[in-house]
Amino acid sequence: MAAEAVRITFLGGLGEIGRNCAAIEIEGRIMLLDCGLMFPDTDMLGIDVVLPDFTWLRERADDIEGCILTHGHEDHVGALSYALQEFEFPIISSEFTLGLARGRIEENGVLKNTKLIVVKDNERRQFGPFDCEFLPITHSVPHGFATAFHTPQGTILHSGDFKIDLTPVDGRLSDLSRIGGISSGDGIRLLLSDSTNAEEHGHSRSEKAVGGVLYDLMHQHVGRRIITACFASHIHRVQQLADAAQSFGRVIIPLGRSMRKNIAMARQMGILDIPDSALADIEDIGDYDDGQICVVSTGSQGEPMSALTLLGGGENRWLKVTGNDTVILSSHPIPGNESAVSKVIDNLVRLGAQVVHSGIADVHATGHAKEEELKLLLSVAKPEWMVPVHGEYRHMVAHARLAGLMGVAPGKTLIAEDGDQLVLDDQGLRMTGRVPAEYVYVHGVGDIDGGTLRDRQILGNEGVVAAIVCIDFATGTLVGGPEIATRGWVAPEESGDLFDGIADRVKAAVVSQLAEGNPTRSKVEKAVRRAAGSFVGEKTRRRPMIVPVVVEA
Repeated sequence: MAAEAVRITFLGGLGEIGRNCAAIEIEGRIMLLDCGLMFPDTDMLGIDVVLPDFTWLRERADDIEGCILTHGHEDHVGALSYALQEFEFPIISSEFTLGLARGRIEENGVLKNTKLIVVKDNERRQFGPFDCEFLPITHSVPHGFATAFHTPQGTILHSGDFKIDLTPVDGRLSDLSRIGGISSGDGIRLLLSDSTNAEEHGHSRSEKAVGGVLYDLMHQHVGRRIITACFASHIHRVQQLADAAQSFGRVIIPLGRSMRKNIAMARQMGILDIPDSALADIEDIGDYDDGQICVVSTGSQGEPMSALTLLGGGENRWLKVTGNDTVILSSHPIPGNESAVSKVIDNLVRLGAQVVHSGIADVHATGHAKEEELKLLLSVAKPEWMVPVHGEYRHMVAHARLAGLMGVAPGKTLIAEDGDQLVLDDQGLRMTGRVPAEYVYVHGVGDIDGGTLRDRQILGNEGVVAAIVCIDFATGTLVGGPEIATRGWVAPEESGDLFDGIADRVKAAVVSQLAEGNPTRSKVEKAVRRAAGSFVGEKTRRRPMIVPVVVEA
């Protein structure tokens, strides 16, 4: 008798950095694996975040068993507060990861729609038909998991975001021995593995190596005030900054709401070791000499309203940058953030600060496995089938090549994309179809669609032309206009003849439309739009937004 098939649906995270969300289906039940957001590209005008497409999930809402979080980064947990506005399901992860996710869920008032279930390293738990084992894995945030799903079709191992750090700050090693144990026992039928750094040769640096660089910087800048910036979730980096600062008698002053919150939570959980005597509030910064201060701030990615960005703009009420400040950006710009980070650095230098960043010192270590680490995991796991995940398309292709080098048989590595559905059954792994996986754009007042975003891009790049006419629909006559108004299309000194030309073309089109009889607002608007658009295109080879305005007399 054939064993029950397992289905996997990718809702985000394949072919991009962000929106990580997959669904594993057994016996008609669905277990989500992460539910993350993506930060917008520069051409996504006015967009705050980008979400996975939940269209398919809406049709299966009653089948959701829960959501497993591999770790606490926003690209893996940030969409939960949006999903929980539509669905109800428990969230399963480590205590620290749930702590990071909980804040945003509470802020959005949807905590009532979920239950937070804490699991520990190497714990094996049953959730409906899902037999899950949670394996420690090292990354740039504490207490990340690789997840082994023991299914009717064998073990499916999801690596989570990972690196093979042999000297982690907290001593919590990746459990390669357990992965090897599964492999040499029942075997690993399918490996889903992080592809972010698959093009990068060699091994990633240990996080602990950054600590030595930070110590040296503290030594080189004795007597100066030090301001550092990193991800608020990067508690291992915060620990090393704090250790280095304390070695030179400095107090640690958190700056930014998420940094203060995460430091307090990590200390309470015993993950971060900073004594009370070494911490101070930003309100008390004036009580210390410059050489006694180490500010630990958010904003390492140049986020518009982050603490470091406001500091560079001279807008922080407690702290003003001076020539005696050294700013250390202990991070590397996420692709797409380079311009924002560069602007923040420029502003800080303009205010007199000396800025140290990853381009001039080794103040950052990646949290993602490079080529040799990916090969190591493949050699330990020995999967029958492999699907690269988490990365842009070229990263996944590079990872697939590595799988071939490490013995995964030809034809047994599948490169999937957002929306792809796979089935794992007795015959093997294959693609079976697609589900909607479009970008869902969110700005301050809710979701918007792709059409609205395209309108914004047209307005930003081409401008707008409005043509205003006044119509007496009772008599079918044009009684006013056309009046032409524009913004962002042509320079005022060039507009005279163009305006006259548009008005003539629009007037002729409206008169012709009215002469046909039975005029309606929509018919007149269509005539105005077509006439104005054709004239503008002919004369300027540009395509601004055409806005017909029909006023009824």
